[in-house]
Amino acid sequence: MAKIIKRYEIQHADELKNLDLAEKFQNYLPHKELLEIVNCKLEEGNVDDVSVESLNSLEEHFKAALSVTRARKTELMMELVKDLQEKVSVIGHCRLMLILESSQP
Repeated sequence: MAKIIKRYEIQHADELKNLDLAEKFQNYLPHKELLEIVNCKLEEGNVDDVSVESLNSLEEHFKAALSVTRARKTELMMELVKDLQEKVSVIGHCRLMLILESSQP
């Protein structure tokens, strides 16, 4: 189990670094605002008026939002795994205590 967790931490270290960067800069737009911008610029039929720079900017905002979302998911999963490990440890300790108590006369 420890090997799996270690491998998972290594694989997602980049996402955690991205979370740190995102927290420092906070220059990404909330998901709702991104969707509103896309809706406004791309679905109203005025696609010809959208500049390449604007599309590139949107792409960067989406990448930042996705990176932050993935990093947060990873962080929450790691917290969950640690909590579960603590519970397993407590259960193992309780089991050992029960075994010791039952073996005494």
